[in-house]
Amino acid sequence: MDDRQRNNLKMRRRRQRQQKRMRLLVLLVVSVLLLTGIILLTRRGKEKRDPKYIPPQTQAQQAAEEVLETETQMLPDWSFEAQETGSTKGLPQSVVSGYGILINVGTGEILAEKGAHERISPASMTKILTVLVAAEHIPAEKLTDKVTITKDITDYSYSNGCSNTGYEVDEQVTIEDLFYGTILPSGADSAVALATYAAGSHEAFVELMNEKLEDLGLAESTHFTNCVGLYDEDHYSTVYDMAVIMKAASDNAWCREVLSAHTYTTSCTKEHPEGLIISNWFLRRIEDKDTNGEVLCAKTGYVAQSGSCAASLAEDVRGQEYLCVTAGSTSSWRCIYDQVDIYKKFLPKVDKPEEVDGRE
Repeated sequence: MDDRQRNNLKMRRRRQRQQKRMRLLVLLVVSVLLLTGIILLTRRGKEKRDPKYIPPQTQAQQAAEEVLETETQMLPDWSFEAQETGSTKGLPQSVVSGYGILINVGTGEILAEKGAHERISPASMTKILTVLVAAEHIPAEKLTDKVTITKDITDYSYSNGCSNTGYEVDEQVTIEDLFYGTILPSGADSAVALATYAAGSHEAFVELMNEKLEDLGLAESTHFTNCVGLYDEDHYSTVYDMAVIMKAASDNAWCREVLSAHTYTTSCTKEHPEGLIISNWFLRRIEDKDTNGEVLCAKTGYVAQSGSCAASLAEDVRGQEYLCVTAGSTSSWRCIYDQVDIYKKFLPKVDKPEEVDGRE
């Protein structure tokens, strides 16, 4: 079975799941409506005997509302799919990355791809889903809450050779700091602390991550065993799936703000009285490159099994958004230039200001 057939099979299965949920919803609603009708008929006699009688909301009506609310929650409230077309191209020859994809968000068209549905190790691109799941389980008013960085958290990070935000044991940092620390310096200390706060433990949080993958329709091709991106045979994804995850995260206003920050200064603590200045080096390094647009959000990753990888969201001069994910590059800089070459090749170039609709 080739990539196109696998992609078509994946989309068919996703549509079948959605159709099954819709059939269940229709069946339950019809059943409740029939029950409501029966109860109303039995009350009609009472209404005739007492014209002043006003029936209260029936139990059946209440049940119908509860069923509708429950089943509505069961249905996917967010979806995004992209498809290859006859115009889909390969990646530019200058691209070193072994895997890559570029998607026009507005049209859902895959403009270019290479091994888009082949399994990869997502490395720290995993943390895009980490902040999305955390954002969905932590109320905005809790962002100023403080969390203590424990020795278990720092030991996990250092023993696995992870990148870190730079917190010290027993340092108390805000939830907001943990979000930025997870993305900008790709801090494992921030990610594990954030996951533990959101779900009670790292393990419980990973379960939430995989539940979210199910909601996104990606569970058949993506599975995570940790919130950091450590290599594991059972921790895998594809560049297509990572593009969908980036789309979901960028649709969340708080996650988009974190993923688009070039620099951030953490809160002042006893250990760091002036805070820590952290940076998203992908955004800082690509901002002055010619991409025929602007890269708005990004998250990089690296493990030996994946090479250098990155997921990004860009906007062209007309405001159209694009998703780009690459994996298998030879260095962090080469990964940046791979994405520069992809964007420059496929984003429309505007030579004259008047060519831009309504823009100068």
